[in-house]
Amino acid sequence: MSWHAHDLLRRDLLRGRFRLALVLSTVVAALLCMVPWSGTAHAHGSVVDPASRNYGCWQRWGSDFQNPAMAQQDPMCWQAWQDNPNAMWNWNGLYRDGSAGNFRAVVPDGTLCSGGNTENGRYRSMDTPGAWKKTRVGSGFTVNLYDQARHGADYFLVYVTRQGFDPTTQRLRWDDLQLLTRTGSYAPAGNYAIPVSTSGLSGHHVVYTIWQASHSDQTYFLCSDVDFG
Repeated sequence: MSWHAHDLLRRDLLRGRFRLALVLSTVVAALLCMVPWSGTAHAHGSVVDPASRNYGCWQRWGSDFQNPAMAQQDPMCWQAWQDNPNAMWNWNGLYRDGSAGNFRAVVPDGTLCSGGNTENGRYRSMDTPGAWKKTRVGSGFTVNLYDQARHGADYFLVYVTRQGFDPTTQRLRWDDLQLLTRTGSYAPAGNYAIPVSTSGLSGHHVVYTIWQASHSDQTYFLCSDVDFG
């Protein structure tokens, strides 16, 4: 083989290796983008029925979150996935530490559904008004919360929006809420059921659940959309 032919062969081999490395790096990057970087190693919990906003989006679309049909079928979840997928992968992590019961101070009006933009704004899309998917409920219903880490609860506070509040156009404020119940403590368990009753409500409302965990000063702020018919 001549020197020239040998040089051409060597250059072709180098180009082939470069192309292979480029293809492999592209594939790896694409796979990494699809990995759910969830906080399951530090699992916590959420309201699962009526589903909290980010839990519902994870439940409906977690296995198909890149499907463009979501934009038409479930536009509020679409905007949430586009803003930050980790709000859904970490559906169980919408909490704040160290609130000391001063919820209005640490969670300003307009940011109630994101826990005051907790986790550096990870859940900010939960505050966006719009046509969130709703769970049909009657005047009496049960809030079911899944405690993945079995933290227990010092108490739960369950609120509902006042008649006239419009979740499709308004961000949630503290004065939009009326308290339905404040519970006592719950021993650590996997699931908690909190019965509540309402009167005189119709249409789309937001149920706002505050879960004060027992293991530390850790508070969860959870918005669930419901339809009273």
